[in-house]
Order: sequence, then structure tokens, then C-alpha cells
Amino acid sequence: MLHKFIFDGTRIVLDVHSGAVHEVDELAWELLENYGQVTEAELIEGTRGRFDPVDVAETLKEIKELEQSGLLFSPDPYQGKYTPSNEIVTKALCLHLAHSCNLGCRYCFAGQGRFGGEDQLMPLETGRAAIDFLIERSANRKHLEIDFFGGEPLLNFEVLKELVYYGVQRAGERGKVFKFTVTTNALLLNREVSQFLNEHEINVVLSLDGRQKVHDRMRPFPGGAGSYEIVTSRIKSFVDSRHNRNYIIRGTYTRHNLDFSNDVLHMADLGFKHLSVEPVVAPEEAPYAIRREDLPAVLAQYEQLTRELLRRREAGEPLDFFHFNIDLEGGPCLPKRLTGCGAGYEYLAVAPNGDLYPCHQFVGRSDYLMGNVFNGRVRPDLVEAFRQAHVYNKEGCAGCWAKFYCSGGCHANAGAANGSIYRPHEQGCSLARKRLECALYLKVKESRQD
Repeated sequence: MLHKFIFDGTRIVLDVHSGAVHEVDELAWELLENYGQVTEAELIEGTRGRFDPVDVAETLKEIKELEQSGLLFSPDPYQGKYTPSNEIVTKALCLHLAHSCNLGCRYCFAGQGRFGGEDQLMPLETGRAAIDFLIERSANRKHLEIDFFGGEPLLNFEVLKELVYYGVQRAGERGKVFKFTVTTNALLLNREVSQFLNEHEINVVLSLDGRQKVHDRMRPFPGGAGSYEIVTSRIKSFVDSRHNRNYIIRGTYTRHNLDFSNDVLHMADLGFKHLSVEPVVAPEEAPYAIRREDLPAVLAQYEQLTRELLRRREAGEPLDFFHFNIDLEGGPCLPKRLTGCGAGYEYLAVAPNGDLYPCHQFVGRSDYLMGNVFNGRVRPDLVEAFRQAHVYNKEGCAGCWAKFYCSGGCHANAGAANGSIYRPHEQGCSLARKRLECALYLKVKESRQD
């Protein structure tokens, strides 16, 4: 399977199953269009009068050599053969330290951080039980992850601190290593909090939507006042305190800012170097939801952002945009690419009362309640449902050229849009494919400079 596309005059060919990426000229592009479907004589005849016969012969020879080397038209190594491992190993938990928030974000999928319930803070006892649960289910895996989430997790900072201490202690006792991450709106990032996060090398995801008018429209305080000025001030101080490392600024774009590339560049101009923006998760009827008719504008924005990132890189001003990061030489192993994030078995979310869910976007949905950390039991039917939600079982994924990079997309978005985790979210697929094309184009341009 090949995927061919042209970006600003650059012809790029991705051999899907080997992962090889080729920049080709007009002749190779044309030959590849029908290669293997017609005879070589027909291919040559089709180029007569437009290309030099010597060039045609040489290009056909190169295509054959790449094919024989497994870099073009390579077969799918797993089609009809892939079976997920029977060993269930949990490697990461998302701890909901707070079902409460000090902002009133208008697009919040968690209902102002409460996930359909009342204000809650996770007790220390629950957090410790969650860490013990993870260690017991991690088998021989050494490196484990804990994400502190909410609501706003820093509303429960004292418990966060104690859980870091406890996690480090238990990890040492069992020969494990914990990596901690906290997602925060930055309002509570004072000197004490920043110092603790830095001392313990905790990764931080910081919420900022871009330009002031965009941010304040969707991320106000509960009373309606904008939060941009205090948020940017706190983020700047924090980022400076850790020398612009080990963080990411994560924004959300909506129908109100379909020109979101300007928000990414605004954040870059503030001095932030590690950025991400995501489309809003919202029901179709929401006024800020991105609709089908908005897709051309959204896709054009990714292209515009690509050009600007390339310009800045060439000017010696590199910018790390999460969705354009791709590792063609290393990266996840192929089985991992088939299964994606591992929600529902490798990765679980823990509500303040200890209830377990497949991931943070399922929390509060009774049909996805998987168990509780205190009894250690997890519903085997839901585990199996998510374990089997790989690209060869998801509708339309096996024949998609992007399958080894998006891994079937987000289960939660699929479930929300289509009522099934086995039916990918169509809009999400369109965005994933465009972002991948942008990433491949940037890789090709970088290779020219090497």
C-alpha cells in the first residue's frame, strides 16, 4: 500500500507497511500511479514523447530495486495474523485528584471538572491504593506512569505531594520507576508548587488556548472574567523556572477560532517552545463544536502552520509542535502502533472514590465503570473489548494508509460520535491524516538539509 501526496510542489510517497518515505520526481510519480497494474511496456508507452526513454528505464529499475528491498509495495505483516497478547499489563494510571475546578471553561467535557457528579477531592488513601493497584498489575514492567488530572489537580496539592513521595517509596521497594505528569490550568502555579514540581522532575501539561480574545472567550473564571493575563503570567514564570524544558502548552480550538494557527504562533511568540492544540470534544449541537463544513478551513490551517514552522526552523527558531512530531527510524514497535494508547487495559483512569474507567474521557459514564482500586478487580469484558479495539478490528482502519500512525484514533471520540469504540470518529480521522502529511513533509524538508 502506497500513499502519495503533493505538498507545496514536493511529491512524497509513503510505503505504508514498511514506513519508508520517498521524495520523488514527476516521472517516478507518474510511473508509480500504475506500477504493478499494467505491463512495463504499457508504462513506457504512456511516457512516450514526454520523458527521455533512458530516464524512464532508469527510474523503473530504481522502483524495482526498492520493491525488492521491501521499501515499496511492501506487504502488510499483520493482516489476518495479528492477535493481541494475552498478558494484561497495566503501565499507567490517570489519577483524578480533583473533580472540581477554579475555572469555568465553556467547552469542558467534564462539566466544569465534576464529571457529572459533585465536587470531590481524592483522599490520600485512595491515591495510595491506586499506586499499589498499578504496581500489582504491572507484572515485570519497570517503568510506570502516573498522570495527575482533574478538574484542577492542584486544588489537591497536598495529596499530590504525598502521592509522589509514596510512589517513589513503593517504586524503590519493588524495583520500579515512576514518571509523574500533572495537567493544570496554571492558576495555582505559585513558587511553592513550581519548586516541588521542578525538584521531582514532574512533567507538566499547561492549558492555554492562544490569543487573549480566544482564551478568555472559552476559559473564563466562574464569574465570567477572563483568565488569560494571570494564566500567561504564571506559565511564563513556571517555564522560566525549568529553563523551557519538560512541559507542553496544550490548547483547544473551537469553531470560534478556526484560524487556530495564529494561536499556536501567538504562544510561540510568548516564548513557549513545546506546543499542542486539539480540536474541541463536544456534541455536534454545541455552538462551538467543529462541524463537517469547517473541515476545509481546519485542514488549511494545518498546512499554513506547517509552512510557518518550516520557515522558523530554517531561520534557526525551532518550534516543537506535538502533532507534527514523527520518528521514522525509531518510534513505537509495530504491535504498539496497532493498539494505540492502550486505554482500558494498559492505561486506566481513577476517579476520586477509586472507581476505574478506561481513560479520563470515560469517567462518570456508568456503562464504562470497570472496577475499583480497593478491591483490585477489573471487568474482564471491558478489558477484552478495549484490547480487541485494534486497527484490524476497527471499521475502515485496515485499509487506511495512516493506520500505523493514528492507531485507530481515540476510543472516547469514537464512542461519543458513533456509539461504538470500533467505529472511528470521521472528523478525527481527517485531521489525523492531514497532520501526518504535514509531519512527513517536514521530515522530507529536514532530510534535504542533512
